[in-house]
Amino acid sequence: MEYRNLLIQREGHVAVVTLNRPEAGNALSLELMRELEKAALSFREDTETRVVIFTGAGKHFSVGADLKDPEQALVHAAPLIARQRSFHLGPRMIRALREMDQVTIAAINGAAMGGAACIASALDFRIGAEDCLVGYPESGLGIPLSWVSLPLCVRLVGPARAKRWVMTGEKLSAKTLLDWGFLDEVAAPDELLKSAREMAAVYAGRPPVAVQMIKRSVNALATALDDAIMHMDSDQVLLAETGEDFKEAIRAFLGIAEEPNP
Repeated sequence: MEYRNLLIQREGHVAVVTLNRPEAGNALSLELMRELEKAALSFREDTETRVVIFTGAGKHFSVGADLKDPEQALVHAAPLIARQRSFHLGPRMIRALREMDQVTIAAINGAAMGGAACIASALDFRIGAEDCLVGYPESGLGIPLSWVSLPLCVRLVGPARAKRWVMTGEKLSAKTLLDWGFLDEVAAPDELLKSAREMAAVYAGRPPVAVQMIKRSVNALATALDDAIMHMDSDQVLLAETGEDFKEAIRAFLGIAEEPNP
């Protein structure tokens, strides 16, 4: 399968999936999100790969949602039912990543914001470069965290820290992320992929059937209530986007001034 926005390299039992829109900070366009979902699902038929590393080309893992994506603009102008269907892509992508049979590792370089933080939280392990920053800026846009990712954040850092992090939208440093339990390891920026490959080698060297059964069992236990709680999260975002806070934030981001009243 060919991808326009991803690079997939395999070496032995380890694959590296690289988000490949460096000129846009690997911003999550709808096309990139569809490709990530397809890539995650494609590993279902791959019995040779035991570990998959996800990282970003260039400076950043991903700066988050591509608010300048022309396709996104068309979606926002579409009828409600079409917008609702489009919003389901994010949760589907996160579920596809979370449910991969292989052990998954995020190698976080630079920034991982919003949807990118959601992607990292859906994987099994996270290694961050010493200068990485991770945040959930959605509240600044007047919308809640969605993509079935709030429970993932809560499990990694705990309820109080998750509330603080998601409500304030602050960007956390590698040291704080490690202290809070979001990161499993921190590496020098030029050693990030090496460290991820070293971690991958540990899990790739274990009996794959047992490892994958353990992963599925732990995930089933940890996520048992997620869908019951978060099945409406896309609809919550659609509702929040009708508010003035969201509209004002998008206008400010895009540099669009209000037209004066006649």
